[in-house]
Amino acid sequence: MQGPSFTGESSCRSPEHSEVTAINSGVGFEVFIRYEAWAVHQMWFFTLASGCTFSCVLINSLWFYPDPEWASYKLGIFICLNCSGIHRNLPEISRVKSLRLDFWESNLIEFMKNHGNLWAKAKYEAKVPPYYYIPKSCDCLVLREQWIRAKYERGEFLDTQVCQDPCSAGSREGCLWKLRKGRRQFQKRQFLLSAREGVMKYFTKESKGPKAVISVESLNAMFQVDKIGHIHGLQITYTTDGQTRNLFVYHESGKEIVDWFNAIRAARYHYLRTTFPNVPEAEQKEAFKVRWFCLDSQERNLIYFKNPLDAFAQGQVFIGRRDEGYEVRDDLPERVCVKKTKPAITLVTPVREFVFLCENDRKQREWMDALNGVITQL
Repeated sequence: MQGPSFTGESSCRSPEHSEVTAINSGVGFEVFIRYEAWAVHQMWFFTLASGCTFSCVLINSLWFYPDPEWASYKLGIFICLNCSGIHRNLPEISRVKSLRLDFWESNLIEFMKNHGNLWAKAKYEAKVPPYYYIPKSCDCLVLREQWIRAKYERGEFLDTQVCQDPCSAGSREGCLWKLRKGRRQFQKRQFLLSAREGVMKYFTKESKGPKAVISVESLNAMFQVDKIGHIHGLQITYTTDGQTRNLFVYHESGKEIVDWFNAIRAARYHYLRTTFPNVPEAEQKEAFKVRWFCLDSQERNLIYFKNPLDAFAQGQVFIGRRDEGYEVRDDLPERVCVKKTKPAITLVTPVREFVFLCENDRKQREWMDALNGVITQL
């Protein structure tokens, strides 16, 4: 969900997750493969090449996966149970075995020793664009499956591939099934996304011109499989006339809907890099941390993202009415000191105070007006 966006700095802290790194003993890793034959349990040992990680090759996960029980002996990687199901559907490029239940021939053990997850990551993820969403273990099936297919089946991120620039990747045209307003019925609609023009449009059969012209500035997309009732369900969110609007769409092809999802991200990335060229890619290590915000006035939620292209919000703050103890001030609390002199906003709630720094006075006024508008509405 994305409303009017700005680069803000907030003192409200949220749980930080570090990117996973496998524990390297300096020598290698030992993996135990167990199988049963004639009621005799035999244990096979082999050591992976130094630097090979056990974390599932699908994910740059937030959590370390310490005990994978499956492996693709055709790709030379260790995978989790969820990924093994996807790999089974790709017999031309991947073959899986259980580390505990299947028999491992000596040549397969040798193959695993000479490859591994870091080797596969270096080869198959050599040119992942910065706007491309890398799924996590908690993401929906279509995201995880298309990530695996993009890497191993289509080889989209090999070193020999040419990485599309965000402007080109953020331009797309095609049909999506869109949910009609107020009805549980989908109709096919033509969509046009142009990163160069900074807009997304969609058309109905009846209309000569576009039914809606959506600015990329407030555009966002996230998969909502359960909410939409389709395994490829995508929610497109934008703001118009100060109101948050949602489009619910899907496509029969998993690849097509994920390509649309990443095209929207590419268009957003192009907009952000051209509009805010001085904003660093890496997060700033300060007491105030850069967060991207959007205001959903209908649901009365101030939503924030760690990065502007994140598919899911990191958190949200509910905004009640003034008579319930909610207030917006244009200054800092007495106990808060900042090194940089920037316009400040303090959002007072019955539970705590949230302190934000804005880029300039204009942004401060815009957000003060928007927040006060929510607080005063019934």
